[in-house]
Amino acid sequence: MPNVRFPQGFLWGAATSSYQVEGAAHEDGRGESIWDRFSATPGKIKDSTTGEVACDHYHRFPEDVRLMKELGLQAYRFSIAWPRILPSGRGQVNQRGIDFYARLIDALLKAGIQPFATLYHWDLPQVLQDEGGWPNRATAEAFVEYADVVTRAFGDRVKDWITHNEPWCTSILSHQIGLHAPGLQDWGKALAASHHVLLSHGLAVPVIRGNSASARVGITLNLTPAYAASPSPADQDACRHFDGHFNRWFLDPVHGRGYPGDIIADYIAMGHLPPEGFTVVKEGDLAAIAVPCDFLGINYYFRAITRSDKILDAQNLPRTVEMAPEAEWTEMGWEVYPDGLNHVLNRVNLVYAPQSIYVTENGASYGTAPDGEGRVRDERRLSYIRDHFVASRRAIDAGVPLHGFFVWSLLDNFEWDRGYSQRFGIVWVDYETQQRIPKDSALWYKQVIAENAFEVP
Repeated sequence: MPNVRFPQGFLWGAATSSYQVEGAAHEDGRGESIWDRFSATPGKIKDSTTGEVACDHYHRFPEDVRLMKELGLQAYRFSIAWPRILPSGRGQVNQRGIDFYARLIDALLKAGIQPFATLYHWDLPQVLQDEGGWPNRATAEAFVEYADVVTRAFGDRVKDWITHNEPWCTSILSHQIGLHAPGLQDWGKALAASHHVLLSHGLAVPVIRGNSASARVGITLNLTPAYAASPSPADQDACRHFDGHFNRWFLDPVHGRGYPGDIIADYIAMGHLPPEGFTVVKEGDLAAIAVPCDFLGINYYFRAITRSDKILDAQNLPRTVEMAPEAEWTEMGWEVYPDGLNHVLNRVNLVYAPQSIYVTENGASYGTAPDGEGRVRDERRLSYIRDHFVASRRAIDAGVPLHGFFVWSLLDNFEWDRGYSQRFGIVWVDYETQQRIPKDSALWYKQVIAENAFEVP
């Protein structure tokens, strides 16, 4: 008998994003995005590929919706491509883009699948990037216009809206580390981008609610629990800074606490901000960002074990040498650590108390291919997902208002700077033929959804 059960009404889904699956990059009036430009730039993508075709979901969504229904998915989290709706970022609406998402949404509803629409999953119109992109305050204003257009079109059918996916990636990963489009390495622009993304969220929420009766609106943050590598003061301080830089910098303002003062002080000391502080923040911005939301989406993949790069004196305790000894790793090079999800969920609930929480992404990259029988025996992914479901159940038992889980990802797809070298899907995609094959993890997930329960060996 199943020994792990979930509450009645718990929502089971899977997630994708537009640039990673849609393809049709030059069809039906879609404008250029920063990812079109970035992936076409030599040296930016590991395998020199692009999302120009990806999974061809744009043409094959009826097949994909049928597959979702066969797997019993109750919800589908997808993103809308801004340049497909507003090719120039603002102004003229592309009706053919509106029509595509209308067909997708109608197909989902007909199949009994609840649509969760993400407005921004990183594919900014290149026109707006040319004008300064997210470091430019005007981009936040353009996002509100875009959100207005989309929710006027679909607000009668879509009730669950996510403004942004992973603002840390939109800002820091893309503007300071430079791994993602637009590929900059500038602290000032990265921090300005982080603020304008959050500001655009806050300004868009009331617009969405005005256009979509009974809408439920939230934002998705990627959260990584931090653990000090040793009890040394230097490692403990490194842990504080990582948590503030990665987690609190976004959690705090969204929940009405403003930007964490210790991290602002760190950034000033490090030369990332001017001595006068975070000057892009204008009067009223923090109140706008702190608009009450209906839920918080959390994406979780791995933990961080932090070590200081400072020279320690003899009075400090020894530091560990190994970051994660005897750990299991996915093919992305990410540690498998399910208890980190339980940690994150409980910490967010206790400290920030959101009304409702969804795990909006969680999954693992393993390249297991079809065998001679055409079966994909992805045992490691199945185990990964199962163990994170167990961690989620533990969090619910501790009082966390977790109401749903979206596995990443429905399909193998274009994995950003890694191209097609990584496979996160519970469904295998043959990129030459576009054949879809549900993996063993998908078939197991189908049973979990049907029973709202599963057995742990």
